[in-house]
Amino acid sequence: MLSQADFHRLARFIQDYSGIRMPDSKRTMLEGRLRRRLAALQMTDFRQYCRYVFDEQGLEEEAVHLIDAVTTNKTDFFREPEHFRYLSTNAVARVLQKRGYERGMRLVAWSAACSIGAEPYTMAMVLEDMAGQGLDFDYSILATDICTQVLERGTRGVYPEEMAAPVPAEFRRRYLMRARDRQRQEVRVVPELRRKVQFMRMNLLEDAYPLRQPADIIFCRNILIYFDKPTQAHVLERLCASLRPGGFLFLGHSETIGGYSLPLEQVATTIFVRR
Repeated sequence: MLSQADFHRLARFIQDYSGIRMPDSKRTMLEGRLRRRLAALQMTDFRQYCRYVFDEQGLEEEAVHLIDAVTTNKTDFFREPEHFRYLSTNAVARVLQKRGYERGMRLVAWSAACSIGAEPYTMAMVLEDMAGQGLDFDYSILATDICTQVLERGTRGVYPEEMAAPVPAEFRRRYLMRARDRQRQEVRVVPELRRKVQFMRMNLLEDAYPLRQPADIIFCRNILIYFDKPTQAHVLERLCASLRPGGFLFLGHSETIGGYSLPLEQVATTIFVRR
């Protein structure tokens, strides 16, 4: 069993490293998720694991695996669909106009805390469709997450067939390929879209984010709820610093910027534009 003392030691590290809060109610969850790490390291108990991590210089190698074990990776294609409607009917046109639209100009989007990639690939479907509707712009999407396992899945772009249910039929036909072996019941994102999305490991608690240029669109949804207020403020400030004036920030349906002094104006439910 994971002792209270060892749980608190692990919980402090997890929150300091990733911002994810680990209250006492998460003790059983953490214990269950770390059992695979004990097996992989051929350890018999959690006390031995904590000694290895904190007292025997194992933290440098183990930190990524520990964070992978505790992250929650709930995601779907077209999750919170009103955001993608706003993206296609309003946000992109306003960004292009703000930047002084020129044919072939490049729009930069970022999916932060992207999980296994359903969100950035949904963004790619919407932008690819718009780019083919006469607007004639180019785009690239950066997809980041702290969990290496989900990034590997996103890079492959292979998903269970049932995950494709929320994707509009025309988009499924154009942007998803069914496995030749139908017994596998899988779909794969077409190569043209996979080339538009770059997956990268990134911790949102970093002081500076590695964007080569400011983003026009940032989706950072359903991750702030795992942070305490000071961490939320830190992350939101960094997101704003990475967003081009006139660019749009999309948060999760239960997230807010209330109480923070940020250069943002709300334009729709959990959708904000940088002043």
